[in-house]
Amino acid sequence: MSPQPPGCRRWAVAAGWAPSRATGAEPMFSSRDQLALLNAGTELANVRMRVLYAEHGPVGPYRIGVAPRRLRNLRINDLIFPEAVRLDEAYGLLVDSDQPIVVQFTRQDTRARANAGLMATAWSA
Repeated sequence: MSPQPPGCRRWAVAAGWAPSRATGAEPMFSSRDQLALLNAGTELANVRMRVLYAEHGPVGPYRIGVAPRRLRNLRINDLIFPEAVRLDEAYGLLVDSDQPIVVQFTRQDTRARANAGLMATAWSA
């Protein structure tokens, strides 16, 4: 019997905010929220994400595939189907997968050159 790969099938991310402004050259210094999706298993992970806004109804699912034994980095700003994620609006994410995955949420905020910030977090649900 092979060991279960690390991760969970359901994740939640709170306090999302994709800023529209940035300081510095794009795309390296673009302000952004980003997900790192790790599939340490031996099968393709079919990931479905829903965006929950503070002021609007939910949007999704966004469908993402993560190959076996691979990491996939995904900028929230690049999610455009079924609808582009709204910039400068508070949101949360529900991430569901048919295989166990590990999710890391990162924010790079470069709106002000003197106080650019970086944050990383995610919660299994």
